[in-house]
This record gives sequence, structure tokens and C-alpha cells, in this order.
Amino acid sequence: MGARASRSASGAPQHVDAGEDARVPCMRRCIHGVEVLGVDVDAETRCGHYAGPTDVIALKFKCCDAWYPCIDCHRAVADHAADVWPLSEREERAILCGVCGHQLTIVAYLACESRCPECAAKFNPGCAAHHHLYFEVRA
Repeated sequence: MGARASRSASGAPQHVDAGEDARVPCMRRCIHGVEVLGVDVDAETRCGHYAGPTDVIALKFKCCDAWYPCIDCHRAVADHAADVWPLSEREERAILCGVCGHQLTIVAYLACESRCPECAAKFNPGCAAHHHLYFEVRA
């Protein structure tokens, strides 16, 4: 089963049971008005898998319209496999800057050179190695 619970009104982290098939408890945190799910999510979208100073984005997953800090958080708490965003949907706002809350389109994120275009926060450049897990890539 997927994670189910109401959002904390204060935006404070909220641990919820992700269901009997889940391996770890799901955490829900309201970050800049967006509910982000995952494992040990902090106030800027870092998680138990990626917690470096530049790990400050969350991604909206095509398959469930839910926001997670990374693919590993989705794998840990969702009850389904992740789908990638097709090339035809590159204008979708699917990346959240955990520092300022700006939502980037996929095309803007892929072109941002690892910096938020709104607040100039640095994003982890190593994330480029994982783009194929989130976005359809040209062959």
C-alpha cells in the first residue's frame, strides 16, 4: 500500500506507515507548500539517501503525481514502479528547489547548470548521472 496520512498543518515532519508491503516508514514534510514524501526528509528536501549540502531538490513523479527527494525514496515507500517523464512533457513543473520553493520545468532543470534559476542555490551536479531514471532521454 502507498503512504496515507494527513499533512501536518505546521509543515513539521510527519512519519506515517507506508503500508504492510513497505520496507521503511514514509515521512511526509511540507516544504514551501509542497508535500514531499520519502525517508528522513529534511526542510530542504535532503533525504536518508542523499544528504549532502547540494542535495536540495525534490522531483514530482510521473506515475503518481507525488514529490520525492530521489528514486530511492520512491522505491522505499511507493507501492508501484516509477515512470519516467516522456520527452513530450518537458514543460511540466516537476522539480522543486528545496531552498526557495521555485518549481522548475523539466527543460529548465536540465538546462540550469546545477543552480536554481530563482535563488542560485547549488544543486548536486552528480544528479545528472540519474536523469534517465526520471526523464526520457534522446537515443
